[in-house]
Amino acid sequence: MAKPRRGDTLELVVDDLAFGGEGVGRVDGYVMFVRGGLPGDRLRITVTEARGRYGRGAIAAVLTPSPDRVEAPCPYFGRCGGCRLQHLVYPAQLAFKEKQVRDCLTRLGGLAPFELRPIVPAPEPYGYRNKMEFTVVGPEPAVGLHAAERYDVVLDIERCLLQSETMNALLDEFRRQARARGLSVWDQQSERGLLRFLTVREGRRTGQAMVNVVAAAPDVEALVPVAEALKARVPATASVLLNVNDKKASVAIGSEEHLLLGRDQITESLDGVSFQVSANSFFQTNTVQAERLFAIVAEACALQGHETVLDLYSGTGAISLLLAQSAAHIYGIELSAAAVADAMRNARANAIENCTFLTGGVRHVLPSLMNEGVRAQVVVADPPRAGLDPKAISALVTLAPARLVYVSCNPATLARDVGDLARQGYRLQWVQPVDMFPQTPHIEAVALLSRA
Repeated sequence: MAKPRRGDTLELVVDDLAFGGEGVGRVDGYVMFVRGGLPGDRLRITVTEARGRYGRGAIAAVLTPSPDRVEAPCPYFGRCGGCRLQHLVYPAQLAFKEKQVRDCLTRLGGLAPFELRPIVPAPEPYGYRNKMEFTVVGPEPAVGLHAAERYDVVLDIERCLLQSETMNALLDEFRRQARARGLSVWDQQSERGLLRFLTVREGRRTGQAMVNVVAAAPDVEALVPVAEALKARVPATASVLLNVNDKKASVAIGSEEHLLLGRDQITESLDGVSFQVSANSFFQTNTVQAERLFAIVAEACALQGHETVLDLYSGTGAISLLLAQSAAHIYGIELSAAAVADAMRNARANAIENCTFLTGGVRHVLPSLMNEGVRAQVVVADPPRAGLDPKAISALVTLAPARLVYVSCNPATLARDVGDLARQGYRLQWVQPVDMFPQTPHIEAVALLSRA
């Protein structure tokens, strides 16, 4: 068969899922990626893209459904860019994620046999998020999420199944108030209008809710009545803030902040440690699974109380503060000055005195610490999706900690970095996947490496 062309209609059987959750099938050896396809599906597809070695197609008809295919409960599924796996039964989602971790480590990392622990499932496959960010578009305010593959289209979302009913009530009330009061919406072309984004947060352990309205002007007078209506609808609302972003950049962070109601932060708790969460601070978005993830990290560290620990890419200090009671001293290194300020504030709030938080890139701060004579027996690294910087790996190898605990949100860069470390004197002992984000292809994993 000749290479398919755009617009052709084909039939194929999906036999795998790709890294981002697309179905993978073959037609006479030619690879096709199909959004929404599941292993076991027999599909009729329309070719939307045809390249030299692979193409993409859209489902025209499901001829024979996969035994793992279920009806997605969300009315926006398929149109919304958020959840890609709602139509896949949850045990199969877990199996897919576990397989992705194994495949990356063996194929990309070239790693010898290692222990892959069974993935930790989420007790709540829905309603688990403690933070959601919505975009506001006009002319009549629609408050929602971006459409699949379309950053220029926003779907008006009445209720999101990934957040709690408390957060859904706040979303609904904000939309009602914006429409009833005729509040204007920011327009990118004219650079006029008020409302831009809405962020809703909830302390799952404390019940405290926060609403952050991102607007183009400090129009406190127009938004205080909205804040009061939100509090009346949801009494758990402890904080309503206005962040002002009058720049072209379409980001839900403001250059100045105004308190509309309550206080400027809420409190959340992880395994007995309290965290003050402000409008723009980072916090794990799945509280329940974050506790499980950090318990696995603590197990891997196996601290006896006398160790010095380095926490690389320490963020707002969650790992450092949770490990502090079991270590002699912890140094956290983080690029974001705002995150370091949050970490220091959280340490003070919990009367934790054996943590030092340093601002800067790991590749620069880690060698400086070593030059000052700091040595660590245990290192925890929780880098962004891009993984460890090569200079950070080089510094780690020189530091030579006995145990290295790697927390990853990207199996591909985890495999690359662990492969590098294995070639420089480390042995991969085990990997533990954790499902932090059910209904999505995202995968978190903890890897324990020891000095060979």
